[in-house]
Amino acid sequence: MIDRRQLIHGSAFMTAMMTTPGLFAEELVRTAGMTEGPFYPDKLPLDTDNDLLLINDSITPGVGQITHLSGKILCPLGRPIRNAFVEIWQCDNNGAYSHTQSDNAAKRDANFQGYGRFLTDSKGNYYFRTIKPVPYPGRTPHIHIAVSLNGHRVFTSQILIKDSPLNQRDGPWRNIKDVSARNSVLAAFNPIQGSPLNELEAEFNVVLGQTAEEYQDGKIRGGIGKPQWRRR
Repeated sequence: MIDRRQLIHGSAFMTAMMTTPGLFAEELVRTAGMTEGPFYPDKLPLDTDNDLLLINDSITPGVGQITHLSGKILCPLGRPIRNAFVEIWQCDNNGAYSHTQSDNAAKRDANFQGYGRFLTDSKGNYYFRTIKPVPYPGRTPHIHIAVSLNGHRVFTSQILIKDSPLNQRDGPWRNIKDVSARNSVLAAFNPIQGSPLNELEAEFNVVLGQTAEEYQDGKIRGGIGKPQWRRR
């Protein structure tokens, strides 16, 4: 028989176990990192907000299928990470990046921002208005994404279109050998019902490799971290 002292001790232990956040939580699949690529902007645009379709006060939008890209930045246990700087950059509808050495630079869409940033809210949310990515020679359609915390780049990857047949021939994606990791960089680009402009929506959550506690204490000590590699 278990005496009263043992019962109380056991109950206290179980209570602590049940009330400790994330103690029994199953870790989420961590989002696979991918190369930054050679075309992170060598000169950031004057407008770096989260709307890549309009530059400053221009009334002429960039060309492409309007896409609302959103998601959360999370730790492995699913807790949101606030005050994270999220950057995205991608080629325009003609396959040209905001970079002086980009392929097809002569046909670059001057009305497409090509780069944007957003600071996550208390629930880890981010949002961008951009265009559906398009292919260019040698690559499947993709959007580059990076996350910085307290002035340090902590994550770099790419967002690929789920079920795109071009993925199977894409070298960077095929280099990810684990199936779960491969799937972690895919996002469905779905039509928004009733949209007169045939807009799309895509959700892409980023699960980082460390817990929120290891990353932050609620203070912002810096801005965006330096690119990992830049084409000269």
